[in-house]
Amino acid sequence: MESTVEIYCDGGARGNPGPAACAFVAITNGKIIYKQGKYIGKATNNVAEYSAVILALTWLTKQNFQEINFRLDSQLVARQLEGSYKIKNENLKSLFATARELQKKLNTQINFSYVPRIKNVLADRLVNDTLDEN
Repeated sequence: MESTVEIYCDGGARGNPGPAACAFVAITNGKIIYKQGKYIGKATNNVAEYSAVILALTWLTKQNFQEINFRLDSQLVARQLEGSYKIKNENLKSLFATARELQKKLNTQINFSYVPRIKNVLADRLVNDTLDEN
């Protein structure tokens, strides 16, 4: 069992709303162990950010880590997931609930934190590559 994984998530929409994609990069011991991007159609940036977290959590349900550290460049989504911001938007409430259900399945320590975009380059690039392909 690996002990800790860093999950860098990002989502983006060209327009807002507009064509959108989400992506995550999983890193353990300084090495990328998995990455995935997904086109999600027309959405807002915040929906795309949540979609990235859900995509990563879905992948994580098939893994076995003792600790999971999410890094997001969306301060809003990071703060909502860590519990310090309230969720007012109904669409985001639904995505938040989905994320929480997936977290329960993991039964492990999960941390969410905000990082500046410059520290989230790999996931950001994967979002843009995914958008360019669609």
